[in-house]
Amino acid sequence: MHPSDAPSVTSRGVLTTANGNPVDNNQTSMTSGEYGPVVLQDFHLIDKLAHFDRERIPERVVHAKGAGAHGYFEVTKDISNLTCAKFLNKVGKRTPVFTRFSTVGGELGSADTARDPRGFSVKFYTEEGTWDMVGNNTPIFFIRDPIKFPDFIHTQKRHPQTHLPDATMMWDFWSLVPESLHQVTILMSDRGIPDGFRHMHGYSSHSLKLVAADGSYKYVKWHFRTEQGIKNILPEDAERLAGSDPNYATRDLFNAIERGENPAWKVYIQVIEPEQALKYRFNPFDVTKVVSQKDFPLQEVGRMVLNRNPENYFAEVEQSAFCPSHMVPGIAPSPDRMLQGRLFSYADTHRHRLGANYHQIPINRPISGVNNQQRDGAMAINGNGGSAPNYEPNSFGGPSQNNLAAQTYAKNFTVRGEVARHTYEVTDDDFAQVKDLYNLFTNEQKDRLARVIASTLSQTPVFIQKRQLKHFYRADKDYGRRVESALKAAGSKI
Repeated sequence: MHPSDAPSVTSRGVLTTANGNPVDNNQTSMTSGEYGPVVLQDFHLIDKLAHFDRERIPERVVHAKGAGAHGYFEVTKDISNLTCAKFLNKVGKRTPVFTRFSTVGGELGSADTARDPRGFSVKFYTEEGTWDMVGNNTPIFFIRDPIKFPDFIHTQKRHPQTHLPDATMMWDFWSLVPESLHQVTILMSDRGIPDGFRHMHGYSSHSLKLVAADGSYKYVKWHFRTEQGIKNILPEDAERLAGSDPNYATRDLFNAIERGENPAWKVYIQVIEPEQALKYRFNPFDVTKVVSQKDFPLQEVGRMVLNRNPENYFAEVEQSAFCPSHMVPGIAPSPDRMLQGRLFSYADTHRHRLGANYHQIPINRPISGVNNQQRDGAMAINGNGGSAPNYEPNSFGGPSQNNLAAQTYAKNFTVRGEVARHTYEVTDDDFAQVKDLYNLFTNEQKDRLARVIASTLSQTPVFIQKRQLKHFYRADKDYGRRVESALKAAGSKI
């Protein structure tokens, strides 16, 4: 019933049950007499309550809180010499995209202004399938081997006994994993809290391969540079917004697009020859390190514009499934260990959250179509292959391989060596880029960095403070002195 004092709206038809039966009354349950109990035969009531009980799906373990928007990617520079990817083969060519931004460690109801890296993931709906560029707003990460990822994320969540965020867990782990210092420095600096999602860059972080038509390849790192300018939020403002508007970034993105202020990013790549990758001072497959733009300058590729908000948050944002393993011809993985782990883990988490047929959900469905012998599973809604054979090879038709080798996987990529657990050694190289980053900051920024670090590090046992302090000193003596001074000012007994 439409309220008489409400604005007139277009009718959406008659209310029905889930099986399409028109509903005569959606205000009262069916009872045995005016004061009697509710009867079990009231299917509309039972169906409504049962569906309500199942409305929540498992939230993402990481990147739970986020926002997204539709738009397009347009090629502005020809790189067809580097890749056979069709969506990159012509200047002016546009590809639809859906982009999701997120915090990393917080739960679905956490504040958008948390001191936390931001997820930056772009789904390219190309004519050869969907490519998911699954990155962050920082070019690096805390760890470089996927076997440590569950441990790291546990430290960013809640203590198993108190169920509270715990500074000791966090700093204990970081102090025992010194290669994390580069990302920790970014996180604790003024760069650690972006002002919404529009005012930050995005990065693939990992090296990927671009594969040419002849199967040759080059390594690349992708950069999405905001045209809105970089803006960050100071700690006191972030804390205030967390209380007054915890959905600050989500609101900002949605309202900007509604106003027609469509956010945009210029897209670049760094190109690294395979031979250069082997000789470069820093391992380009170690995601705790950057590849210097002085050594490998940015090359323009295109521009991404977000110009349409989702019609339904759950259908399009919550159910969107980004997976680094979703690639297309012309784009391939590198040996980056963290990337290799994510190739499995991201698709697997969506099978858990959304089901084995998550790729059939409209937001995840390739516009190029899907043609294979995968069948059945919960919520198979695409016809399930009809009467076609569900095996291959077969004698009765159906999809078969195209015999075009070296497109999704490069030609002449060889690996050698003993199958073993090859450990990383912590060296001065793990601190050199931290020093370079630290010395980009002004004195005011350095002091603020030290105070932010001390605000949580001072809450940990002294032996953890001492262990972590050694890493600051190893990166830069001034860095160590400032943090030690800030710790003492915060009441530490160090």
